[in-house]
Amino acid sequence: MFWFLVRVITNNRDESVQNYLLIFGALLSVCIQELFRLAYYKLLKKASEGLKSINPEEDIAPSMRLLAYVSGLGFGIMSGVFSFVNTLSNSLGPGTVGIHGDSPQFFLNSAFMTLVVIMLHVFWGVVFFDGCEKNKWYTLLTVLLTHLVVSTQTFLSPYYEVNLVTAYIIMVLMGIWAFYVAGGSCRSLKFCLLCQDKDFLLYNQRSR
Repeated sequence: MFWFLVRVITNNRDESVQNYLLIFGALLSVCIQELFRLAYYKLLKKASEGLKSINPEEDIAPSMRLLAYVSGLGFGIMSGVFSFVNTLSNSLGPGTVGIHGDSPQFFLNSAFMTLVVIMLHVFWGVVFFDGCEKNKWYTLLTVLLTHLVVSTQTFLSPYYEVNLVTAYIIMVLMGIWAFYVAGGSCRSLKFCLLCQDKDFLLYNQRSR
């Protein structure tokens, strides 16, 4: 919305100005998203404390780790929907994809990028909430910087393949970080893969 309004006010024919405005709009969008993530954490924290104060003897409030996962998944789905809508709008025409030097695999790359952004938001949510819980502000800064890199790298490099590789590397690193932050370990991962996690198996039996 910011980019559209400023583009109308400024000279539309100056491509360099429009590109800089688009980059600034993306940076502004990322910062606003992370501010909303912080506000969402504050809101959930207050709600959790309120539930505990109502009935301190019973732990009726969901854990912040679970809320972090749900929050990140919600952010990821919203981001994926917006990305999907943008891709669909490009597919409606006119059929110019690939004519002006764009990659002919635009839609395929867009699908993979949407997938990685959804997964990244899940991991960002887990890491971000953990940083807020433990007052590790460098964690919040890391989430913000990686979010900025993933969102703006398409402006820095015209090669979709390079951008995808970079995004997936960041996704894997953030996934490992989120796994350990959520209480995971090599031992628990091994037990889970070998179906030797007794707590998990007992939980499934009780659910049945």
